[in-house]
Amino acid sequence: MDYLSAAGQVSATGMTAQRRRLEVLIGNLVNSNTTQAAGKEPIGRKDVVFTATPPASENFKKAMDAAMEEVHSVEISQVVVDTSEPIKRYEPNHPHADKDGYVLYPNINPMEEMVNIVSATRSYQANLEARKSTGGMKERALEILK
Repeated sequence: MDYLSAAGQVSATGMTAQRRRLEVLIGNLVNSNTTQAAGKEPIGRKDVVFTATPPASENFKKAMDAAMEEVHSVEISQVVVDTSEPIKRYEPNHPHADKDGYVLYPNINPMEEMVNIVSATRSYQANLEARKSTGGMKERALEILK
């Protein structure tokens, strides 16, 4: 595998990871006002944990040579659930209110989720542009060789 193919592969795995992150973040946003019956915990906020294959050595040349043998990738290693306390709101007329009139809501801040969604979208776009750039570089290299 050449350097440009390896770089393109890393960008592709980054795009896949960011797309999955977007799905999780949008799920958080959609469920930010979801309640459960009294006595049940509300849905927990979810977040993803990325992992990447580190370079084989500290030397750049050796790391690039290793990229030719093993494509480094970005992936989601796990989806974690936030275990922080739910938000209690006094709403005695709500169907999910407890005997004291409180309803438990997920500890999800919609504004924070929107910021994370914008961040994931921009990361996806950056990976897409990197992928396009490596494709363009490959085409120019082929033209030079003609």
